[in-house]
Amino acid sequence: MNALIESLVNSLQNKISGEMIAFIISLFPVLELRGGLIAATILGIEWHRAFIYCFIGNMLPIPFILLFIRKIFELLRKTKSLGRLVNKMEQKADKHRDKIEKYRLWGLFLLVAIPLPGTGAWTGALVAALMDIRIRHAFPVIAAGVLVAGIIVATISYGVAGIIS
Repeated sequence: MNALIESLVNSLQNKISGEMIAFIISLFPVLELRGGLIAATILGIEWHRAFIYCFIGNMLPIPFILLFIRKIFELLRKTKSLGRLVNKMEQKADKHRDKIEKYRLWGLFLLVAIPLPGTGAWTGALVAALMDIRIRHAFPVIAAGVLVAGIIVATISYGVAGIIS
């Protein structure tokens, strides 16, 4: 993942501001806020500025996923190659379903808040949408999870001393 982030930073660095690079990286599934904060560290952006840009970038697509992913999946299923991709994404979401069903919103929060591969806001929004968790319940829980994941990753990326000072 770091190699991908470095590649994106290098290709965009002289074209747009560092803050916009971190914001754009945070929009991508898989990379999300975690990748944006790593990019911001590479670019030397102050942690609090980076955190704001990355948080907004990570959260921007979430309402659209929560509202429209089922319809998008229905359309994509009609094509052979994209139908397989949809099945893969649903299997990924199903992998987390037991945890979410058992603890409902707490499970969704933990899925998003723990910065591990295969977790994050995109996965949380997909799971919430497939489990019919209403947007008014899912969105604030996902936002809180991204906030906690961001604090964890910023502390690791910038170091405790950098955050405190």
